[in-house]
Amino acid sequence: MSDCLFCNIVDGEIPGDIVYDSDSVLAFNDISPEAPHHVLIIPKKHIPTLNDVSNSDRDVVGELHLVAKKIAAERGISGSGYRTVFNCNSDAGQAVFHIHLHLLGGRKMSWPPG
Repeated sequence: MSDCLFCNIVDGEIPGDIVYDSDSVLAFNDISPEAPHHVLIIPKKHIPTLNDVSNSDRDVVGELHLVAKKIAAERGISGSGYRTVFNCNSDAGQAVFHIHLHLLGGRKMSWPPG
């Protein structure tokens, strides 16, 4: 989608600080980090919200979590802990309508989150 920020990063039309790239998933550092480690992990396929995920997307949604686990281990935060978050729609804080898993770590997280 030409008007989707994340699709433009996938297509290389907008630069991103890429930390992981596969055939179906891309991960990059968030430009406005909320933690010392804040990575966005996205499917390369455009899916606007979690409400739009279908059974055919099951593998890629699972892969997003496996990539989060891998990046957390590479960054040395898997032992101390990290958080993964999907926001769905505006009231939940979704600002870019292309699903993305936030990986946050490197600091103590509080609960409830907000």
